[in-house]
Amino acid sequence: MTHASHTDHRRATDHRRATDDERLRPTTEGLPDWLDPVVRVVGSVEPLQLSRFLPPEDGAGRQSAVLILFGEGDRGPELLLMERASSLRSHAGQPSFPGGALDPEDGDPRAEGPLRAALREAEEETGLDPGGVQLFGMLPKLYIPVSGFVVAPVLGWWRERSPVGVVDPNETARVFTVPVADLTDPANRATALHPSGHRGPAFLVESALVWGFTAGVIDRLLHYAGWERPWDRGRQVPLDWRA
Repeated sequence: MTHASHTDHRRATDHRRATDDERLRPTTEGLPDWLDPVVRVVGSVEPLQLSRFLPPEDGAGRQSAVLILFGEGDRGPELLLMERASSLRSHAGQPSFPGGALDPEDGDPRAEGPLRAALREAEEETGLDPGGVQLFGMLPKLYIPVSGFVVAPVLGWWRERSPVGVVDPNETARVFTVPVADLTDPANRATALHPSGHRGPAFLVESALVWGFTAGVIDRLLHYAGWERPWDRGRQVPLDWRA
């Protein structure tokens, strides 16, 4: 009886490992046609086309990953975002992709580590079921100087929807989706102006101001996917020093 139980446990563990390994193999098979332009971006975009802030050549920086998750809602293609809790020391109250730093158990940062971390963090922050996500690529790693994070943007297709919401209010204020149609609407676009003089793209969607790293990645994805519409770059949204 003991032997049978041990065997069953080992088989279950092997099955979970196999399922996890399969999930961490990015594939474009079965993706909806409207994602084709994004797939082309993954295969062709150069790091400097996404940002001038690239990982330090000396290897410094904390390895991290975010999940750029595309789903399909009532209004067509959409992105999953979250708003960080206002009590956090870093990027408080700022909308972002789910994500965070790699843990040792995530694996090699140069291989499957960012893929596993992106799914793990998304599950921890939004309650997302990783089993319903099909990863289909990763953009070049970027750098956030203010926090020292080296970020791997992992792209996924929300193949099987699952309920999402705030898991820990101390970390996350809310979880929401934004239709791509709203992100491309010129009426929702602006240039964020920080008191330091830094300027960057911004999106006013779902009662939120999306700016910084997240807005920069969305802006470049829309541009290189051919989804961008002409918008007024002279329209400015001022930020304060706490941003």
